[in-house]
Amino acid sequence: EVQLVESGGGSVQAGESLTLSCAYTGVTYCMGWHRQVPGKKREGVASIDNDGATRYADSVRGRFTISRDNAKKVLYLHMNRLKPEDTAMYYCAATHNFDCYQALRYGNMEYWGKGTLVTISS
Repeated sequence: EVQLVESGGGSVQAGESLTLSCAYTGVTYCMGWHRQVPGKKREGVASIDNDGATRYADSVRGRFTISRDNAKKVLYLHMNRLKPEDTAMYYCAATHNFDCYQALRYGNMEYWGKGTLVTISS
């Protein structure tokens, strides 16, 4: 059974950095981070497959880095140069699907964590 538990959210100033972690059980091929602001559609932020290939939303490319430690079973999202528009609930997600691009773009993930809140103040 796949279970996902996020941690690391918090409140920081614009321009600062924050790292999110997601401890997981089970084995999946594609993992990712998605975020959602109340009243807005959920957005795929970044994904990584079991071979280490990564994909990013245009809004975070160059500022965020996704990584995973399969031995420790932890997924990370390193967020740099944070902006107020990055404020959202961030969700860890995973899928057995090999199409990590579709999973990121359309949120086709089978497993979801409960989320961790990130608040960026200007």
